[in-house]
Amino acid sequence: MEIVKLGRTGLDVSRIILGCMTYGVPDRGDHPWSLDEEASRPFFRQALELGINTFDTANRYSDGTSEEIVGRALKELASREEVVIATKVYFPMRKGPNGGGLSRKAILASIDASLKRLGTDYVDLYQIHRWDYGTPIEETLEALHDVVKAGKARYIGASSMFAWQFAQALYVSRLNGWTEFVSMQNQLNLLYREEEREMLPLCEDQGVAVLPWSPLARGRLTRDPDEGSARQESDAYGKRLFAATEQADAKVIAAVAEVAKARGVPRAQVALAWVLAKDVVTAPIIGASKPHHLDDAVAALALELTPDEIATLEAPYAPHAVAGFE
Repeated sequence: MEIVKLGRTGLDVSRIILGCMTYGVPDRGDHPWSLDEEASRPFFRQALELGINTFDTANRYSDGTSEEIVGRALKELASREEVVIATKVYFPMRKGPNGGGLSRKAILASIDASLKRLGTDYVDLYQIHRWDYGTPIEETLEALHDVVKAGKARYIGASSMFAWQFAQALYVSRLNGWTEFVSMQNQLNLLYREEEREMLPLCEDQGVAVLPWSPLARGRLTRDPDEGSARQESDAYGKRLFAATEQADAKVIAAVAEVAKARGVPRAQVALAWVLAKDVVTAPIIGASKPHHLDDAVAALALELTPDEIATLEAPYAPHAVAGFE
């Protein structure tokens, strides 16, 4: 496993991050396809054995039960100082006023709740899950700064938003001497490349770590378009992301199949190798519900695509409407 720095920080993270949205109580929250604790535990063990030291979750995943499973598994299987735990805040955790968002009240309550569920005194990376249009960015950033100064988070990061918003946040932090975002977790895969226009160049210029979510387009890049999965059938959010571009996406999926067949490797390795080939990418976040998902992710680190192969993969792409900010 390759170990790299998280942007301009001194934090060491694995080149592959295990995304933990897959792990949670199935009848809690919005992910009926998630794996319960007993079924989840082997994936943490396998990830650690493969050298993965970084785990990404969110308070919202499976109504908080993902954080609980992550915390218990890592406490049992690894030393706290050997692993990097990342979680997120924004989406409502209860009905009614102040149940979510990025107000000072919401952030200070959410970090304490996440730490309790995770069973740890601090998280390594605390990320805003989305942009809060109802809260001044100054309020959000000062609250996050206070979270870091209180020792409850080591670093802060952001997730899907417009590049102008991220630039504004970096500027406001510097203007006030507050803790800055060190990472950007955004959607990037062969079916959705709109981040190449503005966000990726901004991150590269500012030395911000890029941690792409859904590098396999929620599994769509790993199989033919007419092949479904249990998750895909119940994944309402995924359907919203890709429903309008199925015909264009099918051509890209075919190109992935072509390159994979020529190389004699699974499609997942090719699709992930394309993401890893981008210099600005620090570490993609992969989900794993079967053991070979982790094996393929690690194998992709050694798969170096040629310029011709990259051109083949990129040629069919058609511009997409901006998505993933919901």
